Amino acid sequence: MNLFNVYPLFNINPVKAQGSFLWDDKGEQYLDFYGGHAVISIGHNHPYYQNKLKDQLEKISFYSNSVQNELQTELAEKLGKLSGYEDYNLFLCNSGAEANENALKLASFHNGKSKVLYFSGSFHGRTSAAVSVTDNPKIVAPVNFSERFIKSEWNDVQQLEETFEKNGNEISSVIIEGIQGVGGIMIPTPEFLSKIKELCEKYGAVLILDEVQSGYGRSGYFFAHQEFGVEADIITTAKGMGNGFPVGGVLIHPKFQASNGLLGTTFGGNHLACAASIAVLDVMKDENLIENAQEMGEYIENEIKDLPHIKSIRRKGLMIGIELDRDCSEIRKSLLFDHHIFTGNSNDKTVLRILPALNIKKEETDLFINALKVVLGKKINN
Repeated sequence: MNLFNVYPLFNINPVKAQGSFLWDDKGEQYLDFYGGHAVISIGHNHPYYQNKLKDQLEKISFYSNSVQNELQTELAEKLGKLSGYEDYNLFLCNSGAEANENALKLASFHNGKSKVLYFSGSFHGRTSAAVSVTDNPKIVAPVNFSERFIKSEWNDVQQLEETFEKNGNEISSVIIEGIQGVGGIMIPTPEFLSKIKELCEKYGAVLILDEVQSGYGRSGYFFAHQEFGVEADIITTAKGMGNGFPVGGVLIHPKFQASNGLLGTTFGGNHLACAASIAVLDVMKDENLIENAQEMGEYIENEIKDLPHIKSIRRKGLMIGIELDRDCSEIRKSLLFDHHIFTGNSNDKTVLRILPALNIKKEETDLFINALKVVLGKKINN
């Protein structure tokens, strides 16, 4: 049997990782400035994280959600305290797409409405409803398409108001990323987010903040939307939540009523997933990683902002989009193969996406900064 060939692969086979570095099967070292799509939040193989998982493996690694699991309670309490959403409830699942699926479904259960408003440039996942609110026709199959899903332009307040005037009584929820990641690190304006919140309250729609990539300290706030003082009805998270262990979560306002069987999952919130997630929160708190994300992100931006061929830098914390005056693919390849540094791209072909671990050190950021100076100063001009 062969693998179903859906990913374009670099010819690199990582076999070891520590902190912000990877090593391939040939012994070559790479700086990880992408974290596998913002998944590696506290660095590869953090010793506290490793020990938490090892200790849990020696006890119990899995049982279903038909029994008590005190680790889920501990995780919910610590997540509430660190995020500032202590009065919300937590539903645990396995991924960002699954979190968004459950959020959309819960909103529809809550108000009995069926339409969903989403935005241009969005990415919310590849599963049924999540892909229907993702702005990429290439990955939306005919079975996923429905007129219930309405697209509005990003940061366009006027179109937002017109869409609600036309469909407001049928809109169940609005789903928006705290910061668009795949879309190219697109940051919502405070006015845009405030207007969404206002219209949701006016028409009885649910505001879903997708913080799958922009959450967990990535933006310099626990959740990116918290910078703007907007309170979401439902928040979805994943990626950095487990530092590589598959886990997702839905944070749910107390106004939503739970009932047996309303939501469900086999693997969500299993013992290992909870151990991994608790370890991440402990490290984030003890090592002040949200503050480090702010400081290191600002340092990187200040060091590179005047480099040639950079048109703009879109950044919150360590969620960084470097907009170039050309396609970034060759720059990215040069960073990878000439300087052994992993970076990312986006749907905007000119944007180089930077998502290092939240505990990245200054000397490690300097490796990237110096390499980018060489690539932009020499490679492009030669």
